[in-house]
Amino acid sequence: MTVHSEPVHTPTIDRMQLEGNWNPLWDNLSRWDPEWTEQFMAMNAIPIRRGVFPPEFVELLSIAIDAAATHLYAPGVRRHIRAALELGVTREQILTVLQMVSVLGIHACNLGVPILEEELAEFQARQAD
Repeated sequence: MTVHSEPVHTPTIDRMQLEGNWNPLWDNLSRWDPEWTEQFMAMNAIPIRRGVFPPEFVELLSIAIDAAATHLYAPGVRRHIRAALELGVTREQILTVLQMVSVLGIHACNLGVPILEEELAEFQARQAD
C-alpha cells in the first residue's frame, strides 16, 4: 500500500464522482492508493475523451460491457441505458446490444456439455463393470 504524506490530486476520480460514474466498490482502492487509482481511471477514460466513437456508440458499448456475463454490473447498465436514451438511442438498439451480449453466457454450455458427455460416458462405463 502506498502511503502519501500530502493529498493526491485526483481530477479524473473527482469528475467521475461528480458525474455519477464512480463505482463505490472502488472507494477502498482509491483511499488506499489514490495515485494508482487516478492513473488507472485516467487511462481508462482516454478512449472516450478522444472522441473516436460517437457518444451513442460509447453508451451502447458500455451497456454491453456492464451487462456481460463476466461483469454483470447492474448500476452501470442502468446508468448507461439512461444516458443512451437521453442521447436518442432507441429501445430496439439497446435491446439488440443486450441480446448480442447474452450469447457470452452460452460458453458455459460450450464448455460444460462436452465435459458432461465425457463424464456420463465414464460413469456409465464404470456402472457396467
